Amino acid sequence: MKQRYFTSGLFFLAIGLLLISCTSQTDEADLLIRAKDIHERVLTVDTHADTPSRLLREGWIIGEWHNPEERSSGCIDLPRMKEGGLDAEFFAVFVGQGERTPEGYVRAKERADRLLEALYQMEKDHPDLVEIATTPDDAYRLEKLGKRAAFIGMENGYPIGKDLELVKYFYDRGVRYITLCHGGDNDICDSSFERRNPEDNGLTDFGKEVVSECNRLGIMVDVSHASDKSFFDILQTTKAPVIASHSSVRAICDHPRNLTDEMLKALAENGGVIQICFVSSFVKTPEPNPERDAATAQLEEKYGSRSDISDAETRKKWREEYMAIREKFPEERAAIKDIIDHIDHVVDLIGVDYVGMGTDFDGGGGVDGCDDVSDMPNITEELVRRGYSDEDIQKIWGGNLMRVFREVENSENQ
Repeated sequence: MKQRYFTSGLFFLAIGLLLISCTSQTDEADLLIRAKDIHERVLTVDTHADTPSRLLREGWIIGEWHNPEERSSGCIDLPRMKEGGLDAEFFAVFVGQGERTPEGYVRAKERADRLLEALYQMEKDHPDLVEIATTPDDAYRLEKLGKRAAFIGMENGYPIGKDLELVKYFYDRGVRYITLCHGGDNDICDSSFERRNPEDNGLTDFGKEVVSECNRLGIMVDVSHASDKSFFDILQTTKAPVIASHSSVRAICDHPRNLTDEMLKALAENGGVIQICFVSSFVKTPEPNPERDAATAQLEEKYGSRSDISDAETRKKWREEYMAIREKFPEERAAIKDIIDHIDHVVDLIGVDYVGMGTDFDGGGGVDGCDDVSDMPNITEELVRRGYSDEDIQKIWGGNLMRVFREVENSENQ
């Protein structure tokens, strides 16, 4: 009798476990279906990728699909944007910080012009796939047409030099945000990365004029890369919301490129938005590696700071040697869950209206699970797992950024 009861117990236990397993599988399938539906339905916007420099490479064609397993493929091309359901990309016209001399300013503007020309050539070469966009309405229009919206941001105000009229020049060429500085101090403001001059002088008088001119024209001011003092000076100067196009949270990863909780609260008061960056070292504090640090220091002794390298061939050699160091001494990479941890922190601190996505693809961005643009649906899947509503996800993926964009557009009429 006991044996029969025991056997019956095992039978019902097995049935119970089977039912739990089936329920779990059903829940997972429902989650994936919901995530796919949301991702296809909402406007998806990434506010920072350094892909334009690849457009200058002979033989690399953005209209062709590239195997993401191959390093030379980069993180973004137009077919993979469609595959990953990314509707709009802010392509960065990046110019590294060089000498603050008349000759340096000329070279910087020439570099920016070449990158801008390459973006417009992309549009000419692939008119059925992509179009240069300059307004929020363009993004929604192109989404309906099944084309990618190519917005333009300028990373580093260095090409402006000391000529305020160049702000309008770049606006007329399609630039819709300006990252005021990059890896070194410039004539606009101090950088979070400057190591030669540790004193933080913040926004310059000329920088205040640049911010005001951006407000007048309808250009978004980007505080990514700015020093802490520069950040607060910018908020005191601007008459419109600002963006951090590719930054993360310092409370989670203590890096000078990230925003503190105090800065996040000030950003919310300004009505701006932080676009979480996918660079692993900004997302998750890496474990110490003295050998890698020594190799990186030797590289800097050889070439100087990357931000100071203006020659294209030298920059290429630097990157090749840097990538070799990373392969020899690999860092533990951040993962998608770490990205969403940063989003969670922002939402818990200041609300869901002030956060979005700024991958920094092709500029060092990429985490396990989202290494290139075709992986973007995985981000939406994790947001669904965390319990974000459809409306929340719509805001995070593009709604918040487009709100700021419209307010900045309207500021020019005030």
